[in-house]
Amino acid sequence: MDPGPDSVLIVGAKLFDGHRFLPPGCVLVLEGRVAALDSRLTAPAGVPVVDARGGTVLPGLIDAHVHVFPGALQSALRSGVTTELDMFADPALVGALVQQASCDPSAADLRSAGIGATAPGGHPTRLIAQGLLSPFPTVAGPAQAEAFVAARVAEGSDFLKVILEDGTTTGHAVPTLTADTVEALVAAAHAQDLLVVAHTLTQAHALLAVGAGVDGLAHLFFDEPPSAQFLDAAVRRNVFVVPTLTSLAARSGHSRGRALAEDPHLGSALDPRQRASLTLDFPVGPGARADLAHAMSAVAQLQRNGLRLLAGTDAPSPGTAHGASLHDELHLLVLAGLSPPAALAAATSAPAAAFGLTDRGGIAPGMRADLVLVQGDPEHDITGTRAIEQVWRAGHPASRSPTAE
Repeated sequence: MDPGPDSVLIVGAKLFDGHRFLPPGCVLVLEGRVAALDSRLTAPAGVPVVDARGGTVLPGLIDAHVHVFPGALQSALRSGVTTELDMFADPALVGALVQQASCDPSAADLRSAGIGATAPGGHPTRLIAQGLLSPFPTVAGPAQAEAFVAARVAEGSDFLKVILEDGTTTGHAVPTLTADTVEALVAAAHAQDLLVVAHTLTQAHALLAVGAGVDGLAHLFFDEPPSAQFLDAAVRRNVFVVPTLTSLAARSGHSRGRALAEDPHLGSALDPRQRASLTLDFPVGPGARADLAHAMSAVAQLQRNGLRLLAGTDAPSPGTAHGASLHDELHLLVLAGLSPPAALAAATSAPAAAFGLTDRGGIAPGMRADLVLVQGDPEHDITGTRAIEQVWRAGHPASRSPTAE
């Protein structure tokens, strides 16, 4: 019986199972699922064998904050990101990309909030005039919350995003949602069993969102250092946090994207659009309050307090790119105080658990065979995740060449 193109035996690699590193062993994949892990395994007839001695096998990475466009899912997969969680996109585009990803092994899997909830004239409505977004509905007050959420459910949104943005950190003032509107949106979403994440870049908005009952923060604030009040509230509510440090770095004037574009391992997988995105500077106006050091300090304190941290990039915001920037996010998380295993969990098991993706985020029998083989040992040097040898999406080997699409 032909095992099919979604079966493989990987031999001799160190393993990260989503939580911890395991000694070198074997991973058997049959029909797109992990069938067995052991120190020694024999390939069934017809199953190809990959000699991975000296390397490390990771679960497919999950980027917990992106914005998709045509080609983004392919860019992500080339850099080992096998699932993307989109935080604002046109639902028609999302539907088309989900359909494409279902039958295209060169594209990452996708979940999306669809249209996020924002105030009339609020962020990101200015992108409509720039032609980057089609016109979309907004929320003028709490009375509109239930209908807004119902429309998102009808469109197929996997979770709800609420946007609290007044321009403090960008220098471009915009209207934002009121506290009672956020509370009404959260209540309406939870009544529909939707998870709620909040765009917050200031500590005041983070406190408002946590108090309103959101499940997670889609950014970490960086206008001021974290307070005991915020830490206490976040722990009490058990929220998760997606720091998006690579995006906050760009927003606060740190040009990390240019170096990432020249990375010897990741650079060859970038298409021209992603390379250009990495070299853009974030447009910041006068008086913006944005300091990456505040967010780096907050990450360490959140970790010490047991908060769940999820790796996300906000790609393709200026200075970031789909796929490649998640490796920079891992590096920044380690620089902020996480161990390499904790950083890797933030890009695998933690987002899978937070968003209810029970079939991925780890390497265990029965799970989807979303796998990444890297050369070297990211347990001791997190930048080792960049030396990608092979990516498998549901057992299918993926090309890493942007010209192969």
